[in-house]
Formats: sequence, C-alpha cells, structure tokens
Amino acid sequence: MKVAAALLRQWHSDNPARLLQAALWQAERLAEMAPELDALRAQNVSLHQQLEVQTERIAQLEEALQAAQRAAHRQAAPFRIEEKKRVLAPKRPGRKRGHPGLFRHKPEYIDEQIEVQLCCPHCGGMQFKDHHAIEQRVEDLPSLRPYVTRLTTYQGTCVGCGQSVRSSHPLQMSLATGAAGVQLGPHALALAADLNKAKGLSMRKTCAVLRDCFGLQLSPGGLSQALDRLALKVKPQYDALAAELRQAPALHSDETSWWVAGPGWWLWVFTTQLLTFYVVVQSRGRELLQQILGKDFRGVLVSDCLAIYDGATALQQKCYAHHHKAIRQAKALHPDQGEGFLCEVEAMLRAALALQQQKADLSPESFSDLRQTLEHKALQLLEPPRNEPNEQAVRNRLNKQRDHLFTFLDHDGVDATNNLAERQLRPAVIARKISCGNKTKKGAQTWQILTSLASTCTQRATSFIAEITRAAPLQAR
Repeated sequence: MKVAAALLRQWHSDNPARLLQAALWQAERLAEMAPELDALRAQNVSLHQQLEVQTERIAQLEEALQAAQRAAHRQAAPFRIEEKKRVLAPKRPGRKRGHPGLFRHKPEYIDEQIEVQLCCPHCGGMQFKDHHAIEQRVEDLPSLRPYVTRLTTYQGTCVGCGQSVRSSHPLQMSLATGAAGVQLGPHALALAADLNKAKGLSMRKTCAVLRDCFGLQLSPGGLSQALDRLALKVKPQYDALAAELRQAPALHSDETSWWVAGPGWWLWVFTTQLLTFYVVVQSRGRELLQQILGKDFRGVLVSDCLAIYDGATALQQKCYAHHHKAIRQAKALHPDQGEGFLCEVEAMLRAALALQQQKADLSPESFSDLRQTLEHKALQLLEPPRNEPNEQAVRNRLNKQRDHLFTFLDHDGVDATNNLAERQLRPAVIARKISCGNKTKKGAQTWQILTSLASTCTQRATSFIAEITRAAPLQAR
C-alpha cells in the first residue's frame, strides 16, 4: 500500500498538469464535505450537552431512589431531619419569643414549717451581723399506701311491695362480690385510665406504676376489664362529642391503619380546636364519613386529597401541606428543578397564605380583588395541560381540587392545612407502635372512647382524671 502511494505521488510529480487536476478535485471534494462536517460537529456538541444533562439527571434520580429506600426501611428515628436540611447554627434554646414563661409556682398552702437556727460551724458562735432569713418551699410526695375502705351494703326483699332491693354507696364501682369483691376506687381507676390512655403507658407499665408508687396490686387483664366497664359508663360523654362535632364550623379529618387482632382496620380522627373524636372501624369508605358527619353538615371539612372526601360535604379545604409536598417531589424530578410552572404554582399557594394573614388589615373591597386575582391565576395555570409529566401530575392534582383551593380565605377560623388532625393522630400512632393496636373489638371500643375524652380534656384544659372520677362510681351510670 505504501509502495502504491509512493508510485502515485511520483507519477503526479512527473505530470504537473495531473497534479494540479488532482489538487483541484480534492479542494472541490473538501468544499462539498464542509457542510456535512459542520453538521457533524454541531451534532457532536448537542450530544455532549444531552449526555451531561442525562448524567446529572441520573445522579439526581439515584439520590432520590436511595433516599426513598432509606425512608422506607428506616425504623429508628423516623422523624430525623435529613443531613442536607440540618441547620448548622443551633436553634436558640427554649421557646420562641412571645410565649409565656414556665416556672415553678409558689404553693398556696404549707403543711409543715421547719426553722433551722444559725450556728457558726467553725467556732460555735451565735452572734452574727447582717442576720436575715432565707425562705424556701420544698414540695414532696408523702409516703403512699392504698386507702382501703370496707364497704358493707345490704340486700333484702321489701315486705310492703315484695321487690328485691340493695343499698349502694358512691364508692361502689360494681355489684361484684366474693373473689371480685376487691375493687379499684374511682380515683385509682381514673389515674389508671389517665396513665394508659392519656399518657400512653402500656397496660403492664400502668400496673407497674400503680404497684411501685401506690402499692396497688393489679394485673394487666384486670385493668383491661376495669377500663372496659369504665368506657361503658362514659359512653354518653363520647356520644355527646359526636353530636357536637356535627355542629362545628370547621372540622379536620384524617385516618390511619389500625390493628384489631389483625390487619384491615382503620383509625379515624375528627377534631376541632376544642374536641377530638376517634373511631376504630373496618372501613375506609365514605359511608363511615357520612355516618359520623350526618347528611346536613354545614361546616368546612379540612382533609387531604383522599378520594373518599370528594363531594362528601359542600364546603371543603384541601391540605396545603400535602400540595407543597407533591410540588417538592415534582421539582426534585423536574429537568429544570421546577422552573416555570411548578414555581409559579408554589408561589400562588404561598400568596394565598399571605392573603389570609393580611385579611384583617385589608378592606373588604381590597380583599375581594386579591381573592379574584388568585382565582384568575389558578385558572391561568391549571386550565391548560402540561407537556412535562411532573408538571402534568401537579396540574391534575390541583385542577381536580380547584374548588377547594381557597375555601379557607372565605371562612374565618379555617386553616389551610390539615396539621390539626395530623397532630391528633400522632399520639395514636405512637400508641400503636407500643401496643400494636388492640387485641379485641371490645378493646378497640374502649380505646376510642377513653382516648377521645382524654384528648378533648387536654384541648379544653380540664382534668381527665376529675372527669373519670365523677363518672366511675356505679351510681354515675
């Protein structure tokens, strides 16, 4: 091959005309190939740019996948903040500015007074200058043991009418006698209910506290049966909560899975600022929602975007926290990190929250104009379909709930988020982790009744123990 090329060059050198002709032919050929070469170079540059974008995209997806796998399989510290979201500067200790301070209040009464005279430990002197008293109050618990009352009642047949009658007393918890004649009094039973249902202790730990701190011997099974009887006594108060929530101007609702001797059960929570109502049922359907709320619920129902809530009531508000979460997830998968549509939708929701905060300072006309501006913006953003899949997913979500985007602006006292229901579900979820739910349907009914009353008493700053103490005696039924 090299020999042939050398002979060709020598042949051209011996023929100048042919050499010139060959050079012209090569020049024409190069001129013809120049556009193709430029196109190939441009294509090469474009492919390199696409490769860089796809490489970065793959890295983002791998990071998101790893984060999702860690979140799915992580059991310890489920509410831990991600490393990239941690604030380097530590938060100022204590509550935020404006919160009332916490301190030990001075006791209103004194049971015993002790005075310790001053004596110099070095020389035994008793004369001092700048002599003044230093007063302290020490609060302690007395040595406790059960206060046992032997209660004697009588039973007989009336000679006048022939009816069998039996005397009773407010301390009497049941009519049981014999081996079941040793019973917990109303204060002890109320404390046990508070430890188990309000404070979240398990049955065994509740019995351990009663035994170690108060000397009360009680088995977990005995406590469970006592709480079952107590739940029947306070069920009228539980039913009253159900009637009260149907009249609420704004009601938050949420649900989570539950365990009652097996899967397939659900825990529902319905809550306002002043009451909480729990229901454990084998249903996550709309029929339960209609059964609790009734057919003529006129308040605003605040919930997430679960399909069972759609059309359940006339006025609804969908949780903004869930909307923002969906937008954040879409932005993480977006090629441009959400620039454009997703950022505009997020800004629209934040503007609605800002308008609610400024509502009291605006005139009705100004507020109405800004409200209409938000409606037009929502129509402009959500009406046309989107080509990008992540944008279309957010568009479908918000467009479906467009009638429920700004309800909170028209009704005072309505929150844009469902955080209240989420907060009321959190203690129940913790209790589920501790006890795995309930073993029987009767236990689930007891849990929902007593926990509803305990949570409501906390919201109303009343004593759950005092409430149970009044309802526990047999005559209170």
